[in-house]
Amino acid sequence: MTRHPGDAALRDQFLLDPSVSFFNHGCFGACPRPVMEAYQAWQLELERQPVEFLGRRMTERMRWARGVLAAELGANIDDIVYVSNATTGLNAVARALRLNPGDEVLATDHEYGALDRTWRFVCRKAGATYVRQPVRLPATSQREVAEQIWAGVSDRTRVLFLSHISSLTALRFPVDVLISRARDAGILTVIDGAHVPGHIDLDLNALGADIYVGNCHKWMMSPKGAAFLHARTDAQSLIEPLVVSWGWESEQPGPSQFVDHHEWQGTRDIAPFLAVPAAIKFAEDHEWEPIRHQCHTLLSGFRKRMVELTGEPLLYPDPEAWFRQMHTFRLPAGVDGDALARRIYDEDRIELPAVWWADRWHIRVSMQGYNGEEDLDRLAASLRRCLPR
Repeated sequence: MTRHPGDAALRDQFLLDPSVSFFNHGCFGACPRPVMEAYQAWQLELERQPVEFLGRRMTERMRWARGVLAAELGANIDDIVYVSNATTGLNAVARALRLNPGDEVLATDHEYGALDRTWRFVCRKAGATYVRQPVRLPATSQREVAEQIWAGVSDRTRVLFLSHISSLTALRFPVDVLISRARDAGILTVIDGAHVPGHIDLDLNALGADIYVGNCHKWMMSPKGAAFLHARTDAQSLIEPLVVSWGWESEQPGPSQFVDHHEWQGTRDIAPFLAVPAAIKFAEDHEWEPIRHQCHTLLSGFRKRMVELTGEPLLYPDPEAWFRQMHTFRLPAGVDGDALARRIYDEDRIELPAVWWADRWHIRVSMQGYNGEEDLDRLAASLRRCLPR
């Protein structure tokens, strides 16, 4: 049976407060009931026999969970490891790279603030420079976006760091083109895919980034605390483990030193990782791909209403090559986005984030299967009342 975003059966699959119109899936995600049950079942099994769980059985179970994830993402099982979130995975990468004085790490002005901070921290220690290349919006062509980014490349560029989908602007960047150009130029590519798995199709081997990090807890709908670090075989030696434990100089090495180094981190809750296969199965069982497409269609239709409400131009064209289930909208000059977001939550029980970018406030709207047309109507009515006329 075909389901539609926002219908009662889909809403009931999630644990979200039914009184809230939740447009902030892009922040922490939302875990469906069956996936949460699988997660809690793993936690209970851990507590029943922790030595069996974290000792004798951990390696085989983690290999199983990595295998399911790798198959879903077009990766080799020994090229991918679980981490707790994308920020952790990217810190492992950034803090391991050997940058020299004068080197440059090129990014855009659309990157996630925590990672801006990470790269600034690392570059300052090395005497390198973190370059935030402006990408102007509104954009009209993917080629234009790629050329704006590539204009920041110099003979000192050692790393190209890009969001696949920007947390700030929800823009889908043409990373495939830029990865290819960077490889030809001998520049290491590090891709922040925090918003990609479960949101758009992802084939890691075909994409060819040197290093790719993504979250499972957002659009893949796993429990919080599940993400991955993927590295091409020839880039794995560049990434030292953020936590050195028993996998370093392992007494029982597995088929992948990369996995040995990064998977063993001492005692921790691995239940979120083991629940990722349940999240993948949930999406398959509920035929989630048509739901994703329908969410895009609803969000596309909402764009015209936002232009009427704000009087502001849209940041990018309509096709899914630019955005899918998440869209950022510019607010009128002088509107305090934080205050607006607080007001519509306090007064109308609508949850969405305010975003400060390019010296203007914006709001970001995420559409997931639990959101329907009535939620968008509710949001439009709230904005009509709260925005200045």
